[in-house]
Amino acid sequence: MAAVVQYGPQAGEVEVRDVPVPELADGTVLLRVAAVGVCGTDVHQLYHTRKSSAGLPVTLGHEFAGTIAMVGSDANGSDSVVFREGDRVVSETAESICGACAYCRAGHYNVCPHRRGFGFRANGAMAAYVRVPVRCLHHVPDGLDIGVAALAEPCCVAYNAVIERSAVKPGDSVLVLGPGPIGLLSLAMARLSGADTTVVAGLSSDAARLGMARDLGATYTVDLQSQDIREMVRGIGDGYGVDLVIDASGSSRALGTAMDAVRPMGQITKVGWGPEPLDISLDPIVAKAATLSGSFSHTYQTWERVIGLLSARALDTAPLVGLRVPLNEWRDGFEAMHQGRVVKSVLYP
Repeated sequence: MAAVVQYGPQAGEVEVRDVPVPELADGTVLLRVAAVGVCGTDVHQLYHTRKSSAGLPVTLGHEFAGTIAMVGSDANGSDSVVFREGDRVVSETAESICGACAYCRAGHYNVCPHRRGFGFRANGAMAAYVRVPVRCLHHVPDGLDIGVAALAEPCCVAYNAVIERSAVKPGDSVLVLGPGPIGLLSLAMARLSGADTTVVAGLSSDAARLGMARDLGATYTVDLQSQDIREMVRGIGDGYGVDLVIDASGSSRALGTAMDAVRPMGQITKVGWGPEPLDISLDPIVAKAATLSGSFSHTYQTWERVIGLLSARALDTAPLVGLRVPLNEWRDGFEAMHQGRVVKSVLYP
């Protein structure tokens, strides 16, 4: 079968290859992929370098949904949730966890030290089929489009950052740094949580995405290259700053912006990744007695809540998807995101 494979650690070392259909193992299913979202990390793996070649070659893709084609032995065990051939499902991203460490035992398997994710250290879903442990699966409700379900994963990232790792109350003010997919979905989660004033900030090159943020209900948008964020937040509420900053930018400079904008006793939640060294003082965190938190991935309950929101139409991902293409046109989907022409691309194997 055809698959989008990263075969080396250097920029550009991604191509379509013919790979075997995965063999089932105990506790797994063979999933016929219906749709797979292109994540910013997938784009990074094509256009930038990777720190190591561990796990390569690997099929990319960790945002996916499809139909169960075959169920392996012991897949259902004694669990009350049963998965059968023909079921429409969406998958979590942790292809492998140890199941025995303190974090797995406490239900926080998203931070298992031995975790291997689809599309990075385990073969992902940019292919016709992918092997998935049954513990990763969630049923897709009737009436929920399978292409929409494939984008549950970035919704879960935003849900975890804004609702589970942060404390948003009705009437709060929220600033989102970075109008990419996670930033825009974080805006949606802040609004669902009752935030009164929402601000999305980006660069001049993000003009189209900032326009989308306004369409999605942002109270204000800010071009950080031409506007002073500190002046902006002084005009919000009592002028002391915003209650919560979600840093979804991946830039180390964004943390400085966050510290400028957050109010005393406020919170900064960092969900964006970035390799740049931090060359600023963290003293404003101390002076403001603010809370700085990281947010990574998601767990079972996050997925169940997000699937419910998508099914109820309380969360709409359609405005983010600017390109839908077959798998053999994968490069078009990657390039459109890399060039900023679309927020999100979805591939259909």
